[in-house]
Amino acid sequence: MVEVIPPRDPNEVMTLARLGSAHQCRLSFMRQLLRRLSREAWKFDVPVFDIDANGEGHAVYTAKGPDRTYSLLAFAHDLPPEQRSDRVIATAWDATFTLFDGVPTQDDITRLSQNVPLQEAGRVSDRELSLSRANRSVRLWDHVVEALASGQQPDETKVGDVGYLMRTTAVYGSGKFGAADREQTRHRPECAGPFQIEMLSVFLTRAFVMDLVEHMARMRAPERAVPLDPNLRRRFGIGNSTGLGMAPFLVTHPALLNAWIAAREEALSRVRSLPEATVTDVQALRRFVARAKIHANAWRSEHPLQIKKLNALRSDMAALQAHVETVDLTSDQPWNRLWVWAQAELSLEGQEQLAALLLEPYGDLVDGLTDCMATDEHMTFPIDGTMSVATLQTILEDVYGWALDIDWDTPESHARVWYVSEAKLEPRLGERFEEPIEPYEQPLGPGRDATRLYTALKQTDETTVAAFLLAHPEHRHVTRRAQIAARLPYAEIRDNTLSAEMLPIDMLRLKLSFFGACHFDPRSDRWLRINMYQHAPFPHELAQASDDWTLPPLPIAAQ
Repeated sequence: MVEVIPPRDPNEVMTLARLGSAHQCRLSFMRQLLRRLSREAWKFDVPVFDIDANGEGHAVYTAKGPDRTYSLLAFAHDLPPEQRSDRVIATAWDATFTLFDGVPTQDDITRLSQNVPLQEAGRVSDRELSLSRANRSVRLWDHVVEALASGQQPDETKVGDVGYLMRTTAVYGSGKFGAADREQTRHRPECAGPFQIEMLSVFLTRAFVMDLVEHMARMRAPERAVPLDPNLRRRFGIGNSTGLGMAPFLVTHPALLNAWIAAREEALSRVRSLPEATVTDVQALRRFVARAKIHANAWRSEHPLQIKKLNALRSDMAALQAHVETVDLTSDQPWNRLWVWAQAELSLEGQEQLAALLLEPYGDLVDGLTDCMATDEHMTFPIDGTMSVATLQTILEDVYGWALDIDWDTPESHARVWYVSEAKLEPRLGERFEEPIEPYEQPLGPGRDATRLYTALKQTDETTVAAFLLAHPEHRHVTRRAQIAARLPYAEIRDNTLSAEMLPIDMLRLKLSFFGACHFDPRSDRWLRINMYQHAPFPHELAQASDDWTLPPLPIAAQ
């Protein structure tokens, strides 16, 4: 009988160090979207492209599916350099966008032209599904326009060093600033998966940006300008700057976090449990490893923490490539044997890269798990008041054992405070013992709060959770979390989110990896830049495209 390899233990998976080493995979949200768009033969059009020689104007990009049409309205601006900033406090951008539910009329375009460029200062309606903005990578933008206008292709090294012509600084959805709430769209098949609206918005934004740069070159030199070579064009993604605002999402949505991680872990379990592999699958895995090595070598960062991780990843990819080229991978549960080898020989970066690579040859086996990655969080919200206090204590010992071992009296254990900025209504992180912010603390330290609950439970005479919470309502939020985590094993980060050593970028990277992002480039421990849709087909190429686009292609001689 073939051994079924179970999903990995949450105590192994849910540490910040490992979560912060995650990579995109077949289950990532961008890939879910493009598979659907291709499978359902969505049609794309650009009914409006009204942009002048200064790069000012607007365009409309439509995506028509089996049941509905969505439209990206893009507003281009001629932004002075001194106004360009990636910070959330910025008030002007090179381009602003909204994803419209349907096809906008001229009245809609006029209304949105007066609001979308203002972003937070404007207002949109429930006909709009997202709101976003982007800035140029000025150095590369100017180079590409000048090269194309002179009849030449841009320098490939410069393209590789940056990888995008614009980077978004926010892609807002789910009801923000008056846009449609997720409840309005989540029952639509194309919107049911996590962040599909936002991923569609960014996909169409990339198409607009590439059309815009070619348009600017033509406007500068109509007789000489050339378009980008298609192969080089696909090397451009859409950049993104992401900060602390995203980090608490993983703590405040435990059931959704579990859905994402559980799907990935089940996918890895299925592949590791395979009793044998075909020669074709082995060859495919070897090619994916070789491409991942190219990807790691091209990944750039100036942050010391990421440089250290990149050095480990590059070493890991070299070791992994040498290993898979020499070992038998056709029998005796070959992928589990490879995984056991990796646990002993590779860093966390390399192990998590391998976890993603192992899924690549097995779309038929794992892609269906994407249907399990959304969840109705309201169903997990009620607290079971009939549960005994003893049972709740046992849950705390199981899920939060790591937290019960922490000395919470030391300043280092709870040095940080999560709070919300009054000016921007965005999450922020402060220093508990250096700033007067503790009265504004948000409940984003489950480990500490679980320890407080555990201590209170040991001292109570109550026998049921209902009676206990009636006397101690301050513990309701963490009681709810504990009961959710008892049912959903990957719902809780099993690490200290208040520690002086905690790196918020670990939480950012996990979420962004599920988006499908790559080339994580921390600019501090609190914000980073990424690339989205690099190497992806454009809308007009989807009919002929496969799902095999996320890693750079092998040199022709190696294919």
